Amino acid sequence: MIQLTKIFHFEMAHAIDGYPGTCKNIHGHSYELHVQVNSGIESDEYIQGIGLDIDFKYIKNIVKSYIIDAFDHHLLLSKSYINKNAGLAKNENLIAWEIEPTAENILIYIQKILQEKMPDHCHLNQLTLFETKDSYAIWQA
Repeated sequence: MIQLTKIFHFEMAHAIDGYPGTCKNIHGHSYELHVQVNSGIESDEYIQGIGLDIDFKYIKNIVKSYIIDAFDHHLLLSKSYINKNAGLAKNENLIAWEIEPTAENILIYIQKILQEKMPDHCHLNQLTLFETKDSYAIWQA
């Protein structure tokens, strides 16, 4: 089975309410998201027609529209964090979540959105979200 991976980048700030270290403060990351998909076709035969199983542009358009454009240059905080820091509610680039915006929760959110938006012939196989160069979370189907 052939799997395709498209890599995306976005900048975003967040803070973790109740964290016992410096991540309790608002800070930013240069995120790197790897989106891996497959068509579900298990074959060693050449792909007929123009030779594409899934077009990279299609993956790019979905991820950019629903993930990158939503997160890039935004501040992601939990409602509990905002309630403790009411002045932050006025930020125009603020995204408020019910849960803490950890790498794991961001990845689960991305997985839910992409599985909903991908067409039937495009199966989400794995997501990797780098929060830093050497720290990342992986979701696998």
